[in-house]
Amino acid sequence: MPLENVLKRRGHYIVATLFSTLGGFASFYVSAQTDDEAALAEIYGSAEMVSIATGITQPLRQSPAIASVVTAEDMAAIGATELNEVLETIPGLHVGVSGVGYKPIFSVRGIHTQSNPQILVLINGLPIKNVFDGSLGSSWGRMPVTGIARIEVIRGPGSALYGADAFSGVINIITKTAADVRGLEVGARAGSFDRNDQYTQWGGDVGGFASYFYLERQRSDGQSRTITADAQTFLDGVLGSNASVAPAAVNLNADNIEARADISRGFWRLRGGYQEVNDIGVGAGVAQALDPTGRGDGRRLSADLSYDNASFGKSLGLTGTLSYYNVENVARLTLFPPGAFGTVFPGGFPNGVIGNPDVYERHYRGELSALYTGIDKHRLRLGGGYRKEDLYKVEESRNYTVVDLGPPFGTVPFPLGGLVDVTDVAAFVREENRTVAYAFLQDEWNFRRDWTLTAGLRMDDYSDFGTTLNPRLALVWQTSYTLTTKLLYGRAFRAPSFGELYNVNNPANIGNPSLDPETIDTVELGFDWDAGRGVRAAVNVFYYRMDDIIRFSTDPAPATSATAQNTGKQTGYGLEAELSWQASRRLRLSGNYAYQKSTDEAADDDVGFAPTHLAYARADWTFTPQWGVSSQAVGVFDRKRAPGDTRSKVDDYVSFDLTLRGQRLFGDDWGMRLSARNLFNSDVREPSASALIPNDLPMAGRNVFLELSKAFP
Repeated sequence: MPLENVLKRRGHYIVATLFSTLGGFASFYVSAQTDDEAALAEIYGSAEMVSIATGITQPLRQSPAIASVVTAEDMAAIGATELNEVLETIPGLHVGVSGVGYKPIFSVRGIHTQSNPQILVLINGLPIKNVFDGSLGSSWGRMPVTGIARIEVIRGPGSALYGADAFSGVINIITKTAADVRGLEVGARAGSFDRNDQYTQWGGDVGGFASYFYLERQRSDGQSRTITADAQTFLDGVLGSNASVAPAAVNLNADNIEARADISRGFWRLRGGYQEVNDIGVGAGVAQALDPTGRGDGRRLSADLSYDNASFGKSLGLTGTLSYYNVENVARLTLFPPGAFGTVFPGGFPNGVIGNPDVYERHYRGELSALYTGIDKHRLRLGGGYRKEDLYKVEESRNYTVVDLGPPFGTVPFPLGGLVDVTDVAAFVREENRTVAYAFLQDEWNFRRDWTLTAGLRMDDYSDFGTTLNPRLALVWQTSYTLTTKLLYGRAFRAPSFGELYNVNNPANIGNPSLDPETIDTVELGFDWDAGRGVRAAVNVFYYRMDDIIRFSTDPAPATSATAQNTGKQTGYGLEAELSWQASRRLRLSGNYAYQKSTDEAADDDVGFAPTHLAYARADWTFTPQWGVSSQAVGVFDRKRAPGDTRSKVDDYVSFDLTLRGQRLFGDDWGMRLSARNLFNSDVREPSASALIPNDLPMAGRNVFLELSKAFP
């Protein structure tokens, strides 16, 4: 059944019409005549390259993976200013949020967890995740895109090349270099929610070194839509208290600083990065109780030195990297508001239930790899590396401990009379470190004209849970001059986080040092068709099976805690389709659609949270050489609840964005963007973790910004 009919049957007439129109235009244009071949070569030739699939740059259509690329030009055109806004355009990837700080949740093919441990995010090929909880932290989804040259995304497993956490997909953020920016550029933007951003970037030559420097600050009060009831509302009903601050707005203040440097010469490159977040709001609260005063601070410092010589020897290329990054996360939280549990402990929490957990991490990495092309029809890549992940400092203070009062109260916080430093006696997680040694081998074998088989295997040896092997096989067939067929298999794993392994005094979730890694096996079949005359279409189908999923399972009575266990199994299948049409030099239409069905085997039910249907449509029109307008629509449909959650499904929504962009204005030096997001003020909501926030998490309504920039070549 055509996509537009499926959507119409579900009542989504607007998105159906967009896709119907796009498909109709494309079908007409295939039979039309055009002289835009030069423009098509520019769009579908060198621009459509990807390196994330094999570690080697190659045409996107021929890469042995289901991959997408977003360029800096794309990001600017759609009005994106942060990473979340870009990733929502990727087929099969939905960006949701957690109630805690509205941290981004990247849902790929129905694989969805609150802290994103099952998707690998890289910056210039290096992982950026926290080892404590496997997350990106509150701030990384808001990473500014001004300093990003392109983003490459794989949907599907990548552990055979990248190791841990390349589970449901891999996102590689490639930052700008001196080749992308020549001279000085400064810019500022202002808009809704008291938004106030400034940035500057410079690229050029310094003493024979190609150099790029970038600095940006983003500050906002955040959107202020209301949560009508929360966990404390529920407790008030049970305990007869009146402490909840709901209804009230979510707490989403943000003050971010991003700085990057890239210096290169010959085969060598030195990069540095710094990110700082100050007084960042805690969203809907850490305990699902609104916390209008809670704040978090964080810092992330990174540096890497790389060597890349494609002609190191005869038929031999050599690449090496040394890297370091340090992470600090500090939180000042009110878990429950003043007066909470007042009927149980009168006067016990006059300032609320307070917890201040702080974690500090260091990560060291080294990798060396070689590319050998001396064997006819083979391209061999082999390498290995070593890394150390060190949770070197944990600090905690709080004004409570946890006691079980039995029925009808159960487990409740017990007042300690004031704030107590429990770092040395009862910190929520213990300080630990682990080392990982790994080796990988990959062969791209062009065994017959138009046929390439890519086979790879990676071994990772962890000091805490042992060794894991992850293979991949990819058969790519250039079926015709215009059609490429791909058959892919891969296995991936997710390493347990330190929170899952070593939580010891966490009131709710206890770690388990005996955990095994999660695993996933995925099979994919994909087709990529360059129909000519500006039309490109791609479709793929997939099936996966996850085993040993780590979940916190309730301990046997009388205990009320939960301990991490390898208890989950999940299967999923679906399809993803893309269509783009370069109608002329000035008009381009594109869109994608994704369907997925994921089942929790234990519950024999949908896993919940993730949308069953995702649709995206975009139009870019350059109506003069200096001015262009871009519009996009995102449709999210059929989000079921997790097993055991009896609430009705999360409401569907369609959100529209519109961006007007001017370039090379007033003597080629000025630029301007005016962007409206959620133009028609749709009531967009993301699912809350449980019915304690019954009406889900409200997202931003209509918001606008104006950006001005000036170049000094």
